[in-house]
Amino acid sequence: MKIIGLTGLTGAGKSTVALKLMAYGCYHIDADKVAREVINSDENVKNKLKKQFGDDVINGDKTVNRPLLASRAFADEESTEALNAITHPAVTEKIRGIIDEKKELGYSGIIIDAIALFESGEDKLCDFTVAVTAPEDIRLERIMARDKISREKALERINAQKDESFFTKQADFIIWNYPPYNLDVEIRQIIANL
Repeated sequence: MKIIGLTGLTGAGKSTVALKLMAYGCYHIDADKVAREVINSDENVKNKLKKQFGDDVINGDKTVNRPLLASRAFADEESTEALNAITHPAVTEKIRGIIDEKKELGYSGIIIDAIALFESGEDKLCDFTVAVTAPEDIRLERIMARDKISREKALERINAQKDESFFTKQADFIIWNYPPYNLDVEIRQIIANL
């Protein structure tokens, strides 16, 4: 059973690719969901977030105020790196546990779907990595529609990320997820490696 690292810039369509791979019998680990779980349940992580980004990023019910945290963490590169340094180790550890749990259950593969696959070191858990890519204007529209945020907020998120070449140069495979490319054809290269 192969472990596939799936990455790319926000709005490129990683979730769409993951759904297609799931149809081929892969188990999907969404690193964003794991991160949400970790930041809401790991007291050590929450304490570090408060220290770095302010006490008010933790709500009265002890959950993380995600919109407020995002506005501060994605404000500039230094803040984004601080967020990553706090969350990545705990998220990677949780993902490692999920892989161990799912390995023996007969899936054709396990997908680690993570924007920060390389930065977090999660790529080292993978047999191969895949970067999903799309032009910025398409990604911008997808982010605005998906997250129901303004163009400015979507651009803030895009600008807080690495350049596309950061992903495409490190990945073993690239999936072009926009017209005129056919996603089903693009995905065949991944299926062939399962």
